[in-house]
This record gives sequence, C-alpha cells and structure tokens, in this order.
Amino acid sequence: LTLFMNCSKIANVNSKQINKFTNMSTLFKEQIAPFRWVDHDNKSYSVCLDVGGWKDEIFESRRDEGFEGNGYDWGSLALVFLEERKPALKEFINFDPEGSMFCAYSSNADALKEFVVSFKEACEDEALINDLFSRAELD
Repeated sequence: LTLFMNCSKIANVNSKQINKFTNMSTLFKEQIAPFRWVDHDNKSYSVCLDVGGWKDEIFESRRDEGFEGNGYDWGSLALVFLEERKPALKEFINFDPEGSMFCAYSSNADALKEFVVSFKEACEDEALINDLFSRAELD
C-alpha cells in the first residue's frame, strides 16, 4: 500500500510537471512569435522567421542601399544585435539565413532562448532596432 501511494504521488508530480512544461512551452511560443522554435532531437535548436510582413518597415529606410528585408538582411541585423547587446552569447549562436527565411541555431537551448526573446524585444523597440540596423552591413 505504501509503495502504491508513493507511486501515485510521483505520477501526480510528473503529471503536474508535464502540464507546467506544456503551458510554459505555449507561453514561450507566444512570446517569440512570429519566430518559430525548432527542436532537432534535443541535440540542436533553431529559431526561424519567414520574412515578409513582420517589421518590413525596419528595412525600408535603407532600401536604396540594397536592403530588401530578406533572410540575409535579418541575419545582418541579428549579428549587430548579438555583437552589441548580447556579446556573451556570440560563441553559442550561429546564423543560417536564406532568401525567404531568417534562421539562428545553437546546440545550447538556453542561449538560443535568451537570444530570441531579447532579439524580438529589440525588434519591437523602434528606436533601438533602427539604431542597430544603421550599423548592419549588406550581406
């Protein structure tokens, strides 16, 4: 009977932890949207953004220089952000943009989470993101 009661308590705790994790995961997904989190079998992680539509106005100011708001332009902006605002994460975060998608990846989930949350917050701060973008280099 004691063993059964202990197993029941463990099962309840695990069930609560799973529900808490699921809720945190949903909250995290909402927090980073429109970026998407991708878990590659718990070995590496990516955050992706399909470009076009969200924050296009950032790139408008330098269209005459060749910026289009494509994945490479987002990568250039993210690199300036990483170097200036999150230099401690630089060794953990890598970029692999494409024409239609921005992508950052890492084998360190915590570092990538910190990056994407703070990068999205920066993107939503118009003065900050425009200042950072003024130093982005065309790829």
